[in-house]
Amino acid sequence: FMKSALKYPVQAIKTKQKIQLIDGEFTVSEANDVIQSLINEKINFHKLQRLTMCEGFSGANTKFPDSRITELENDKLTAKQFFKQLKSKGVTIKINGVLEISINE
Repeated sequence: FMKSALKYPVQAIKTKQKIQLIDGEFTVSEANDVIQSLINEKINFHKLQRLTMCEGFSGANTKFPDSRITELENDKLTAKQFFKQLKSKGVTIKINGVLEISINE
């Protein structure tokens, strides 16, 4: 006969989590690289999502990933233009990127 008492107490599931993804000071070129890389990763995520949706069903509704990819491509251009303006100014860029994750029930 086994004892049903738990050796360790059960902890409640956290419903919110924060991850400090980026926190630092960068040159304009470094900041551009960081932002472009993050946006590229997100674009690739949506491209893979779209591909998965279409696998085996060419008529899948890919409206959301398509529109999100377009938005992100525009954001990439906006960021690139922003950093281009600052290139010769001799400034540094502070980036504070926190991911806030929460559970939807």
